[in-house]
Amino acid sequence: MSEWSSWIDSLRALITDERLVMALRAAAVLVIGLALATIVGRRLGAVAEHRLDRQAGMIAKRAGFYGTATLTVLWVMGELNFSLSVILGTAGVLSVAIGFASQTSASNLISGLFLIGERAFVVGDVIKIGDTSGEVLSIDWLSVKLRTFDNLFVRLPNETMLKAQVTNLTRFPIRRLDLQLGVAYKEQIEAVRSLLLEIADKNPLCLEEPPPLIIFQGFGDSAVNLQFSVWSTKENFLRLRNTITEEIKTRFDAAGVEIPFPHRSLYAGSVTEPFPIRIVAEGGAASGQRRD
Repeated sequence: MSEWSSWIDSLRALITDERLVMALRAAAVLVIGLALATIVGRRLGAVAEHRLDRQAGMIAKRAGFYGTATLTVLWVMGELNFSLSVILGTAGVLSVAIGFASQTSASNLISGLFLIGERAFVVGDVIKIGDTSGEVLSIDWLSVKLRTFDNLFVRLPNETMLKAQVTNLTRFPIRRLDLQLGVAYKEQIEAVRSLLLEIADKNPLCLEEPPPLIIFQGFGDSAVNLQFSVWSTKENFLRLRNTITEEIKTRFDAAGVEIPFPHRSLYAGSVTEPFPIRIVAEGGAASGQRRD
């Protein structure tokens, strides 16, 4: 009985220990606070995405989560009797030291704020920067993440994005497809124009407004150069580029419209002897002849 009583007294002393109670209370606050931060972040993100766009939703989700998590950590530290003034002072000194030590990160951070505020592109847009094109996955504090068309992940620093020329391929709801064509000099340009307009009219991916456009580009070495421009929605742009090219080739072949390739005439002077032509018989014997 004495050993059992001693064990009960030890357990009672442990339960009534102020430090243990403090630690349990802090752990409970931390668990509940982090769960609440997740719920708040998701809720704010869903509301912002519904009312604004995906980028605003991502920002609101992160702001809600990290804001609530920060308050939770401060509350836990208060439960553990940490001095908040000392913590804030230490954080201020560390932030200044980190700022001087990582100027590149600070530059990217500031550039990220400009990118988010300027809204030249948002999450889901397809952009082109240099030789890289892809869909914007996220615009973070330090970098922009892209997924290329061949499913590669690309990370671009915000400072680079802010300084470079960025083309947003999906900013507007419609796009124009410009096709460079060449037809033989013997063809009637008006007939070719009518055929191209008929192709555009029968293609369901081409928009009626703005109407198709045919521009005379000039006289080439082997062809009359034309630009055939049609409009489509941004979702159908790639499909239109593939289908209409096939249709033009098929219809030109059916109508006998020649799409010439570069021709070269070799002239060696009037006194040059004719070039010898070598004819190989089926049995393998060769005979040399001259043809004028």
